Amino acid sequence: MAHVKAGGTSKNNHNNAGARLGVKRFGGQKVNAGEVLVRQTGASKIAGPGTFMSKNFTIHAATAGTVFFEKVKKPSFTGKTVPRTRVGVK
Repeated sequence: MAHVKAGGTSKNNHNNAGARLGVKRFGGQKVNAGEVLVRQTGASKIAGPGTFMSKNFTIHAATAGTVFFEKVKKPSFTGKTVPRTRVGVK
């Protein structure tokens, strides 16, 4: 048998911090190896030359250089091509 009567539902419990996603280094900026370029959920931007993607889809610089962005068409699982932005370091 319950010792506490029903208290109803709480409505004001969505008070969590933002994930700080987005582009951290923009095109033309100089970066060192290991710097975070883009934080994202899912691979909306893909890693190009001089970069690598970690397991939470964050794109890092693998080498030192200058950041660039370019539009590419990438085939999806179904064979349809979808536009993506490729991030690279020259």
